[in-house]
Amino acid sequence: QVQLVESGGGLVQAGGSLRLSCVVSGSILRINDMAWYRQAPGKQREVVASITSGGTTNYADSMTGRATISRDNAKNTVALQMNSLKPEDTAVYYCNAALTIFDGGRARTGKYWGQGTQVTVSS
Repeated sequence: QVQLVESGGGLVQAGGSLRLSCVVSGSILRINDMAWYRQAPGKQREVVASITSGGTTNYADSMTGRATISRDNAKNTVALQMNSLKPEDTAVYYCNAALTIFDGGRARTGKYWGQGTQVTVSS
């Protein structure tokens, strides 16, 4: 059973910072790309930042300069540091990982999601 569990969300004032964390657990052969997505009420889920297994990062234009994604391959974790938060950053933030697992006698790669953590930025 593979699990992605996020933590670190909460309520913060505009201009503040939050650090989100996600830990991946279960019978995993390999963790490939990891990413953070967010979904605001009435809007589609969108990618916030991503990081490859080699450490290459990409950010949404809206978060460039305000967010840093990092991962610890030894601990199977990915983190998202967000600074200078704005009310429009309010959303549920989801951890996403492309995982290779052993299933039915062979390796299989798929995308897995966490349950989400709420981030609310007050003005």
